[in-house]
Amino acid sequence: MDYDLSEQQTDIRDLAYQVALRDLKPIREKHDEEEKFPWDAVKKMAAADLFGVYLPEAYGGLGGGLMEQVLVIEQLSRVCGGIALCFAGSGLGVLPIMLLGTAEQREKYIPDLASGKKLAAFSITEPEAGSDATAQKCTAKPDGEHYVLNGTKTFVSNGEAAETYVVFASTNPSRGARGISAFIVEKSTPGFGFGKKERKMGIRANPTYELVFQNCRIPKKNLLYKEGFGLFTAQTTFDCSRPGVAAQALGIATGAMDETMAYIRQRKQFGQPISSFQVIQHMMADNATQTEAARALLYATAKAMDKAMKPVYEKAISDKAIVYDVLNNTMDVKRWTKESAMSKFYCSDVAMKVTTDCVQMCGGIGYMRDFPVEKFMRDAKITQIYEGTNQIQRNEVAMMMIREYASAAKAQASVRT
Repeated sequence: MDYDLSEQQTDIRDLAYQVALRDLKPIREKHDEEEKFPWDAVKKMAAADLFGVYLPEAYGGLGGGLMEQVLVIEQLSRVCGGIALCFAGSGLGVLPIMLLGTAEQREKYIPDLASGKKLAAFSITEPEAGSDATAQKCTAKPDGEHYVLNGTKTFVSNGEAAETYVVFASTNPSRGARGISAFIVEKSTPGFGFGKKERKMGIRANPTYELVFQNCRIPKKNLLYKEGFGLFTAQTTFDCSRPGVAAQALGIATGAMDETMAYIRQRKQFGQPISSFQVIQHMMADNATQTEAARALLYATAKAMDKAMKPVYEKAISDKAIVYDVLNNTMDVKRWTKESAMSKFYCSDVAMKVTTDCVQMCGGIGYMRDFPVEKFMRDAKITQIYEGTNQIQRNEVAMMMIREYASAAKAQASVRT
């Protein structure tokens, strides 16, 4: 399918896949088995300038946008979703700084993240605050020129590998959801440590850790945006980041089909290749069609968001303003909650279905750990869960549809009167 990619986008896509085949594929089984962070692969991705493809040139990036990020995540995930998460997880940590950070915060943190010299992580989940992000127990109390952070965060991708963390904590528990704020926390900050390393079903090449804060003093200048705007920060971030999860899922589905097609074309039963049986061909056709439909939705979403958001970024950088303020106060740009959620839940549902079918088509060997298809199936599952479960995504889509139809009905009523 021709998606009218620019020459630069095509080059970025092809380079990412070359890096994946050359540097990720030989080590994916080892890192999945050992659950160790793939520093060598990350260094190769950084050397290829992949970490900056979606960031502005003003901060050392290549000046691309979400489409470029999606292309890289998809192609890396086509080989290994776990190692690809090193790239995607850092992107999730960069986004709130780009969207809600001051010009000074952007200039301080983003260049090292754009070069891959440092990695970022995003930390909102707690033992009692998963889908319900309002149930935060982690606190950040003002103390002179600092906030004192206490509490625990769980399920943090890029775990102890990151250097720059975006952390959510309550600055005013009495205000509930409106008392939550977001902070940039550096790894070297006293009182910041790591707890449990999780044992996971999939994406095992990216260790997931618990973060522990014990009287961790954060400079007030590390507050993102304003006190009480933490959930706005999270939602604004997710509106822009969920296509990245969709891209990971799409890459995983494609990678599973790559491996499966190679196998079923040469594997014979009853004297003929498995691929010649009609029941297998129907599964192949369904999987290919659903994957292409997912890609079309994701690419359309990414392109539309870039068309709207790139001018916002450019104006904010030029004016040394906060992107969120430009987005809401000076430019007529819609929220992308619905489209972002659609892409995330559709692509990840397709990935789970496709990878399950691929294991089935490969038969017994598909279930074995020394054959890569079962890994794709394990890696696919998390894409239905993190950055908001697919049930939550459907809630988001429905909520936005209700608002849109209510707005349209009101406008029609106004015209009639």
